[in-house]
Amino acid sequence: MRRQTANPPVSLKELAQHLRLSPTTVSRVVNQTPAAERIPEATQKRILAAAALMNYRPNAYARGLRHRRSFTVGVMVPEISEGYAAAVLSGIEDTLLQEEFFYFVVSHRHRAELLEGYPRLLLARAVEGIIAVDTPIRETLTVPVVAVSGHGKHKGMVTIELDHLSAARYALGHLAELGHRRIAFIKGQSFSSDTSARWGAIRKVCTETGLKQDPELVVQMQGAASGSEPGYLAARALLERKRPFTAIFAFNDMSALGAITALHEAGLHVPRDVSVVGFDDIPLAAAVHPGLTTVRQPLKEMGRIAAATLLSAIRGANGQTLPASIRVEPELVIRRSTSRLHTDRPGRQAR
Repeated sequence: MRRQTANPPVSLKELAQHLRLSPTTVSRVVNQTPAAERIPEATQKRILAAAALMNYRPNAYARGLRHRRSFTVGVMVPEISEGYAAAVLSGIEDTLLQEEFFYFVVSHRHRAELLEGYPRLLLARAVEGIIAVDTPIRETLTVPVVAVSGHGKHKGMVTIELDHLSAARYALGHLAELGHRRIAFIKGQSFSSDTSARWGAIRKVCTETGLKQDPELVVQMQGAASGSEPGYLAARALLERKRPFTAIFAFNDMSALGAITALHEAGLHVPRDVSVVGFDDIPLAAAVHPGLTTVRQPLKEMGRIAAATLLSAIRGANGQTLPASIRVEPELVIRRSTSRLHTDRPGRQAR
């Protein structure tokens, strides 16, 4: 039995001849230009159906030359790995692929020379805009910039920000309802864009609710290592201080998972001895044992919003002025890493 093969690609001219339309009309539709809006919907559908049937492939390079554009954006991330950045990138990718934009991704691992050099490198590659994920942008650039979890302010820059105050209220309110008062905190590294905002929100909620903070129960993660190691080391430092606590609120999910490992090594059970709350709700949070209670950031949606906002800025947003910041709301996801405080355990330490 002879295998059927796909039709060989046709040129724009051949597609136009088949449809008995002008190449200009066909080009406007298949390349989704603004002028295509003036073409009747029935004609647009006929063109797109014929293009699919005849295996027509728009020439992206020619499209760029014709419009004097690259249809390319740059994305800067701290690292490309499982977790926060990967979830945000997934949303960015969904939107850019749908809009037929190409993108470069660069990871800087918080190295000063890369943070300074990458924006210029991306501009040299003719990107039309930049998305910075948990990455500081220290200067005003010549293209639109959208920052996810970025708190800097520059002309032409839009930030996608989480409501950290609501996030802190959800997490600390949940622990308070379970009876926890001696809560330890693992802060983010100093280079993270969210560290200051998140810690400020936590302190404000503690003041509002009368929850006392013990400086000995606050530790900041150090180093730029990826994964759970910084959280593991931070929890070890907490345990070495011999200060009793019944719960940990960690900066992110990976640090919370590292803390759980340190607690288990110290002979403590989660959540019977110590409850643990994370932040982000990465896929791994639901897969580990016990499942991690966490504050969910809509990471994929934040990526979609960032990409859509950047494309609006590139296209001029129909003359509209884009906001300086777009705020998204968190959600508390309760799993098995938190439980009600046992009154016979006023605060456990390493054995």
